Amino acid sequence: MRNVMIVGAGAVGGFFGAHLAKANPNVSFLLRPRTCHAVQERGLTIRSAAGTFTVRPRASSNPCDLPKPDLIVLSVKVYDLDEVLAQIEPIMTEQTVLLTLQNGVDVEDRLLARFKRDCVVGGVAYIYSKIAEPGVIEHYKRGSVAIGELMGHKSPRVLQIADLFKQAGLPCQLSEDIRRSKWEKMCWNCVFNPLTVIINDRVAKALDHPEMLGVIHQIVAEVSAVSAGCKVPLASDMADKVVRWSQEIRDIHTSMYDDWKAGRPTEIESLNGYVAARGKALGIPTPLNDALTALIKTITEKEPVGPGVVRIDGAVIQPVLLNRDALAKLPAEHQVPDVGVPSPGTKGRGVRVKGLLEVPALAIGADHVTFHSQDGRYAASLTLKQAMDYGILIYQLDGASLPEQNGGPFRLIAPGLGDLCANVKGVARIELTIGPGQDTRPSIKTC
Repeated sequence: MRNVMIVGAGAVGGFFGAHLAKANPNVSFLLRPRTCHAVQERGLTIRSAAGTFTVRPRASSNPCDLPKPDLIVLSVKVYDLDEVLAQIEPIMTEQTVLLTLQNGVDVEDRLLARFKRDCVVGGVAYIYSKIAEPGVIEHYKRGSVAIGELMGHKSPRVLQIADLFKQAGLPCQLSEDIRRSKWEKMCWNCVFNPLTVIINDRVAKALDHPEMLGVIHQIVAEVSAVSAGCKVPLASDMADKVVRWSQEIRDIHTSMYDDWKAGRPTEIESLNGYVAARGKALGIPTPLNDALTALIKTITEKEPVGPGVVRIDGAVIQPVLLNRDALAKLPAEHQVPDVGVPSPGTKGRGVRVKGLLEVPALAIGADHVTFHSQDGRYAASLTLKQAMDYGILIYQLDGASLPEQNGGPFRLIAPGLGDLCANVKGVARIELTIGPGQDTRPSIKTC
C-alpha cells in the first residue's frame, strides 16, 4: 500500500493522518475547502502534551487532484459519509481498500452495499482530541486504533495497514472480532456522549452519582440486547466494563459535547438513534435510548428560522417560535377555520392574535404589538387591545402552507378595525413593545 488518502482532518483524521504523514511522504488529505485552504497555507499542526509538530501534506478538495490511493482512511463524521462516498467513488479501483474510523456500527455494511465488493477493513479509534481551528488539532489522551477484517482473519492487507500505523508510532491492535469491538465502543458512546450533553459536564459528573450508575447499566443493557439481536453478543458484565474504562478519562467531555458547544451537528442518529431504530425493528424495547435520542435532538438542534417560522419577541419573558403545525395546535376557540367569514374575499385558515399572545409571558407594561414582514419593509403597530380584539394571522390555505402569492406563509389581517386596518404579508416577527413600535402604514388607512 503505497499511497494513502486521509478523508477529513478533524479530531480523529487530523491526529492519525498527521502522524501517518510525518512518517510517510505518500499520505495525502481530501478536505473541505476551508480546512484544505488552512492546511495548504499553514500545514496540519498537532498540539499535544507529548509535543507539537506540523506536517505539510498534499491536500485538495478534489480527490482527482491527489495521487490515486491504495488505502483510503475514512475519518469524517457519519452524517457526512454519503457525501464523501460520492466524492471518492470515481477514484475507487478494484484494489482500493477502505479503512473506517467512524463511530457507530453500520458504516462497514453501508460501504459493502454501495461498492459491492470486499473493500472494507473495520476500525475503531480510541482518542480524545479537539479541533482548535481548521488545520490545528489539540490532542489530550490516548491515540490508538483497533482494526480487523469483518470475517476476523489476519489478511495481508490488514497486516500492511497495521505496519503503516506502527511505523508512524501509533499503537494498532489487530482485532479478531472488529464488529464486537465496534459494538463495545458503541456501548460507551451511547452512555457518555448523550449524558455529558444532558448534564452539561464531564464524564466524571455522570460516574460519581450512584443513581446515575443504574441508568448507565440500563443504557448498556439495551445496547447489548440490540447487539445480540444483530448476532454480535457482548459480555454479560459489559456495563461494568464501560464504567471501568471510563475511570481514566473521567475528566473529559465527549465528542458529542464538543460538537454541541461548537454548534456542529451531533452523531446521535448513528448512536442511540441507531440502537432505538434497530430495537424497534427487532422488537427489542429501548426506552432509555429512545429518550436520549429525543433529548439530544431537542437540546442540540438549532432553533428553526426562515419563512416557515414566526417569532414572538420583544417585551416578553422568553421569545417563542411557532411554525404552522404549532399554530394549528393552539386551542380551538382561537382558530378561525374560514377567514372569509370575518373578512369577505379573503381565503384561508387563521388563528386569532389573542391566542398567539397567550403563549408567551408578556413583560409588565407591554401595551403594543408590532407585526414585521420577513423582508423588513413593512410593519404595523397596534395597541395590545386592538391586536387581541381584531388581529388574525392566516397560516393555511387548502390544508397546506399559505402561498407567498397570498401573503404567506403568515399574513396579518385585522377585520373590524375600519380605517385603522392592518394588513401585513409575509409576517416573520411579532414584537411586543412598551409604547408604539415601527409602523409603515400610511397616515390614512384603507382596506
